[in-house]
Amino acid sequence: MPPPKLYRQHLLSFSTKRFIHAVSVDVPDLLHAPNLDAFTVTPPISGWPSRLTPRRLVRMITGQQNVDLALQMFDYAGKYHKGFSHTPETYSAMIERLARAREFDAMESLFRKMQPDGVRCGELAFIIAIRNYGFANRPLPAVRCFLRMPAFGVGRSVRSFNTLLNAMVQTKRFDLAHFLYKNARKLGIIPNVFSCNILIKALCKMNDVTAALKVMEEMPQQGFVPNPVTYTTVLGGLCASGDLRKARDIFNEIRSKGWVLDAISYTVLIDGYCRNGSLIEGVKLMDDMEENGVRPNDVTYSVVIEALCIEEKSGEALNLLNDMLERRFLPSSSLCCKVIDLLCHKGKVDEASALWKRLLKKNCTPDNAISSTLIYWLCKHGKHREAKKLFDEFERGSIPNIVTYNALISGMCENGELQEAGRLWDDMIDKGCPPNVHTYNTLIGGFCKSGRADEGIKVLEEMIEKECTPNRFTFAVLIDGFLGRGMEERITDVLMATLSRGILLDIDSWRAFVTKVVDGSEDWRHTLDGIVRL
Repeated sequence: MPPPKLYRQHLLSFSTKRFIHAVSVDVPDLLHAPNLDAFTVTPPISGWPSRLTPRRLVRMITGQQNVDLALQMFDYAGKYHKGFSHTPETYSAMIERLARAREFDAMESLFRKMQPDGVRCGELAFIIAIRNYGFANRPLPAVRCFLRMPAFGVGRSVRSFNTLLNAMVQTKRFDLAHFLYKNARKLGIIPNVFSCNILIKALCKMNDVTAALKVMEEMPQQGFVPNPVTYTTVLGGLCASGDLRKARDIFNEIRSKGWVLDAISYTVLIDGYCRNGSLIEGVKLMDDMEENGVRPNDVTYSVVIEALCIEEKSGEALNLLNDMLERRFLPSSSLCCKVIDLLCHKGKVDEASALWKRLLKKNCTPDNAISSTLIYWLCKHGKHREAKKLFDEFERGSIPNIVTYNALISGMCENGELQEAGRLWDDMIDKGCPPNVHTYNTLIGGFCKSGRADEGIKVLEEMIEKECTPNRFTFAVLIDGFLGRGMEERITDVLMATLSRGILLDIDSWRAFVTKVVDGSEDWRHTLDGIVRL
């Protein structure tokens, strides 16, 4: 494999030492040899074609996964392949590979080499560079790339200009997008409707919806007819600003012009209603959407289901999620978690379990987050056997993570099944899933709750040995375990177990000690004195 960093630093300058083959002659002698033409430069890949055309090189460059090797191929073809000369197409292909790989220094070096080579690339190469500068969140290099196009003999068109405007929006430089649009004619560009749409999007992102509306209203004067994208963009800006009345007016205006509204336009307004507390209006609009022959998409469903979860309407959220599954949309993990969590919170654990099984039947495999949520609630409702069964089913198809283990261990500890919790603890360690501070705190809490706070100190000691730092909850649980049981003197043992191993308590942990000791112990002066002496 070629050395990438070294190669990029010496772009398009092959090392003679590396590629000259010599027979019974040392490299130092070769460097001083009078005639290097007698030696052969080795191609960068095996099977190098004897007849090479620009089109074939483009295919080789685009098909090569290693961008550094692709660059060597480009360089070798131009320097050492007899009769071959680079064309705008080969330069564009190599520039695109470097831009996509975020190798911008190498890409700029390639641009600089074009003029000495007498190659004039078309506008496409600059569009590729500008677009990828935008993807990489580098707005100023994108602007520089656009401005220097005439220096390469390439004319700027509205296509490259719109690419630049899009890059400014992507990089959140909305101010630059606005400035460039206002000065477009000075740059020799006549904007089109797409330019206006990008500007409107930038103004909406700047929360200047009034200016966006003004641009839209002035579009006919410039010879542009606002299209559905224009209206939908303004619609989104109005919804984001909370002006639902004006948003509805714009929505109705789209209809009045005879344009067919798509799922995106509907979803933008539905989302606006839901985010601004008008769930009923959002649901009505979704029904209206279906009546007008527009099928909701997965985003539409997600928006309304999330709003129903916020309003704690578990039945409606479940029905809509089932409808979403029937239409073969794949709900996100977070959406399923919200519905399952709401169902369980409302005491509908059986319905949540049924939903989990339905997700399996629909080939929507529940992930750790969904399974962990359901396991937690099953345990909380005392359904520990069902929780363990679900865990075993999940384990057969996936590897549980720390969240899943914590949920089940927490449930077992709350139910006093410490032996089963211990088995799960051993299982997670055997499977390379080390406990975290929450796991330790859960087990310590389980021991303290069952009146075995001494065992909790042993867990604390192991926790420290495993370099898992205790937090204020660790100490609060342990202190609660000792207070009220006539074991206040053991609080100093907790501190000793910590301080003797070089763990310094943060302010929250000290506050937990002082608060618990002062508020919970009648003989708090004696206990506090023991802490201070440590």
